[in-house]
Amino acid sequence: MNLSISSVSSLRTVLADLPGPDAAAQALWAAREPQLTKPGGSLGRLEELSSWLCAWQGCHPPRLERPVARVYAGNHGVAALGVSAFPAEVTVQMVANFQRGGAAINQLCGAFGVQLEVLSLDLDRPTADFTQAPAMDEAEFVAAVQAGMDSVPADADLLVIGEMGIGNTTPAAAVSCALFGGEAADWTGRGTGVEGGALARKIQVVAEGVARHGGQSALDILRCLGGRELAAMAGAVLAARLRRVPVLLDGYVTTAAVAALAVERPGALDHCMVGHVSVEPGHRRLIERLGKAALLDLGMRLGEGSGAAVAVGLVRAAVACHTGMATFAEAGVSDAGEK
Repeated sequence: MNLSISSVSSLRTVLADLPGPDAAAQALWAAREPQLTKPGGSLGRLEELSSWLCAWQGCHPPRLERPVARVYAGNHGVAALGVSAFPAEVTVQMVANFQRGGAAINQLCGAFGVQLEVLSLDLDRPTADFTQAPAMDEAEFVAAVQAGMDSVPADADLLVIGEMGIGNTTPAAAVSCALFGGEAADWTGRGTGVEGGALARKIQVVAEGVARHGGQSALDILRCLGGRELAAMAGAVLAARLRRVPVLLDGYVTTAAVAALAVERPGALDHCMVGHVSVEPGHRRLIERLGKAALLDLGMRLGEGSGAAVAVGLVRAAVACHTGMATFAEAGVSDAGEK
């Protein structure tokens, strides 16, 4: 198992050799599920979730004993262009709030039994303004990806990933637009609440970045238009695949960060579920392009991993039903399949 990279080329090598789902664990799930005291398919996506856990944890029954959340924080050169309603120093202030336990993600992780860590990525050194230069050179990009890979515990059984970075819906929109095409306005939303002239400026920044850096490989698009926290999330999702840890993605920024992996290597996100769909208009469009369907649609747009953390409750429900329900034989209930 290679959990170390030294270049974009070595990252591509790791991506080329990813483990697939565990067929034996899936077969055990498929043998038990029809025996449970309910009509087949009646638990809908909860059944999908328990099957997904088995396939990517590589075991049956599925487990949820050590879910972890990792929030990655980074600062962006484009924040100085007025693309956010908040100044860049808020990133550092919010990281301190996470560490004191005062943010929404702290409460949600506590509510659903998820162990939380926050990783700050050179907050005193924002990425370059991508309208003028690549956001990161190769060494910076590789270091951020590696930091994300190193953050995934080997004994985790579910990974929630989130982010914090003032202005980072702008890189998310730029990465999405460069990867999948369309106009900058199609992918650019209000983020922290910009509107009017500020929103028009944000759209212009996205368009300028895509014009400068589009047309490259997916990984180079992420390097040139993303940020350190986006690169780290891509690294975490890659390490999770190698370690057989299923992943719950959060909102727009998180999904944009890992979309480059799917474009570079189809199937790279098969071990990921999208926890919720953000009100950022580009997020719904993005998850459709990735062929995924969000578990929740709650009108959230906070980031921090908050929507994915709420979705942990659904995963817990799925595990409880598949492992705890009685079979027809155990309950003495006639199976609809019996004659």
